[in-house]
Amino acid sequence: MKLPVYLKIAADIREKILKGELKPGDAIFSEHELCKEYNASRMTVRKGLAILLNEGYIYSVQGKGNYVKEPEHDKYILYFNEIKSITGKVNNMKLIKADIIKPPSDICNLLQISENKNVVMIERLFFEDDEPVAYDKKFLVYFKGMPIIEKELIFSTFPELVAKSFDVYTMKKELTIYTRMPDEVLKEQLNIDGDIPLMVVEQKLYNKDNRPVGYGTIFFRGDYFKLFAQASISDDDKNK
Repeated sequence: MKLPVYLKIAADIREKILKGELKPGDAIFSEHELCKEYNASRMTVRKGLAILLNEGYIYSVQGKGNYVKEPEHDKYILYFNEIKSITGKVNNMKLIKADIIKPPSDICNLLQISENKNVVMIERLFFEDDEPVAYDKKFLVYFKGMPIIEKELIFSTFPELVAKSFDVYTMKKELTIYTRMPDEVLKEQLNIDGDIPLMVVEQKLYNKDNRPVGYGTIFFRGDYFKLFAQASISDDDKNK
């Protein structure tokens, strides 16, 4: 299957960096040169470069261009998937609620929207066998015509939920991870009897213009949660 041009641009430059053909501090070809080389529009080239910016391979200097970024040796790539981060196997997901609402003030602030702007609120429970192991609550900025299909809402991860409305390849994602003890509502949702700590993952999604488009919080039972991270390595290392 042929890659879209902007993905090919990102892949080609990434490969040159990983192979050492482009070194930290080296200038990337200008947008004009990349447009000519790939017979692509400036917008297509910018989408490809945005991927590399988000991945941390390059940085931009206004008025000068893009340059290869010095690798951060204490930087790890965190792999987070709402379902795969649960130990064992999630074999059931329940949609508690999906509705278009006027958001509370704290969500308005997080999403940088007015109180008159509608959002889609989604609440879900994840189960291992018959045991609830995670409670999920998300808010997505609503746009007229946005599809709200129950099957998609139940089984989709956060980026997948917004994929039809925004370009996920240029989307920025932020995670905040911490622990807390459950309140009575969470104890009831997760069938907790006693003091089992929760791992909380807050997610915030931004579009290519750096505007928030979604905010969500997942409460994992601490005895069913795991995370994996690794230092950035080259493709050659991965294939060894």
